[in-house]
Amino acid sequence: MNIAVFCGSATGNNSVYADAARELGMLLAQRNHTLVYGGGNIGLMGILADAVLSQHGKVIGVIPGFLFEKEVGHTGLSQLEIVGGMHERKKRMADLAHAVIMMPGGWGTLDETAEILTWRQLGLINLPVGILNINSFYNPLLEQLQRMTNEGFLKPVYLNSVIIENSPARLLDRLSLL
Repeated sequence: MNIAVFCGSATGNNSVYADAARELGMLLAQRNHTLVYGGGNIGLMGILADAVLSQHGKVIGVIPGFLFEKEVGHTGLSQLEIVGGMHERKKRMADLAHAVIMMPGGWGTLDETAEILTWRQLGLINLPVGILNINSFYNPLLEQLQRMTNEGFLKPVYLNSVIIENSPARLLDRLSLL
C-alpha cells in the first residue's frame, strides 16, 4: 500500500514528534508499505523518510521545483518527482496514495490534509485518512471539527470517517483494515 504522509518541515519543540516519525517510518517499511511524502530532507519529513530508508523501504518524494532549489529536497530517495507547484504536489501525492496520514506540522500540513478531506467530501477521491494525534497535538483541531459538525457545517459522516489514533502502529493497523 502507498501511504501519503503530510507532516512538518520542522521537528517541533518536543522529541515525541521526531520519535513518532521514526517509528512510523520503520513500521511502514517493515509492513512493506511505500511512503509517499513531500520530498523534503528537513524536519519530520526528513526523519520519516530516513527511517523508511534505514529499513530498506521504498520512499517516493514529490516536491515543487522551487523548494528543491532551496536545497530542501531529499536526494537519497527511491524516487523523487519534481513538480511545478504546491497544488500539483498535493494532487500527485493523492494520485499515488492508497491512504493518507496527517502527522503534526504547520500551515502546509493543515492545508494539505484539509484539501484531501475536501476532495473526499466532494467525491473526487476515495482515500482513507488518518490523523496521528501524537502528544494530543491535534486535540484543539478535533474539537473545532466537532464544533463544525455540531453547528451543521460538516456532516457527521465526514468527521466520523477520519481515523484518529495516538500510536503509529494502531493507526496503520486501522488503515490496513480498510
